[in-house]
Amino acid sequence: MSTEIKTTVKPQEDAGRKFGVRALANIGMLAALSVILMLFEIPLPFAPSFYEIDFSEVPVMVGCFAMGPFAGALIEFVKILLNFVFTGTDTAGVGELANFIIGCSLCVPAGLIYRRRRTRMTALAGMAVGTVTMTVVGCAVNAFILLPAYATAFGMPMDALVEMGAAVNPNITNLTTFVVFAVGPFNILKGVLVSTIVFLIYKKISPVFRMRLS
Repeated sequence: MSTEIKTTVKPQEDAGRKFGVRALANIGMLAALSVILMLFEIPLPFAPSFYEIDFSEVPVMVGCFAMGPFAGALIEFVKILLNFVFTGTDTAGVGELANFIIGCSLCVPAGLIYRRRRTRMTALAGMAVGTVTMTVVGCAVNAFILLPAYATAFGMPMDALVEMGAAVNPNITNLTTFVVFAVGPFNILKGVLVSTIVFLIYKKISPVFRMRLS
């Protein structure tokens, strides 16, 4: 006489397992794409050379819209982590932490608003709120964290950074004008460009990623 023990997997458990695997795969893919996009930077005529626009937040915002703001924050975190591993840091991780905060300040508010009602108007509203949030947060983070960290890392006074800004933008005369005439416009432009790209491509690619983690 033998006894056979059968183990069955409930449908919802199997679906949950597949959901988790697929979600992690999508997060990893979008994060890897973000790292690649970080390599392509565009200099700006109104800011010093160390301010260059990239489009690495496009996959992050796509992830926020398709899978929820928590997934978007994970994509941003993995992106920063991979970039840290491959390129290292000149600021003992301070710059990477600041970039994570700034990136999330654009994409997470947009994702939070869009998830409440998935329409073009709420997408636009979320992107506008995200752009404003990133501009405010970016200015504060640059003034109090990033610029002092870069000055310390490269062994130069803050005045030297201000002079680098003044060389390309005569409106820059001190830290305040540096933030107003370089950092602020930089973040506004990046938010508008990233939002425009996502708005144009999201509906076409969303079926690939459509799920929510939050």
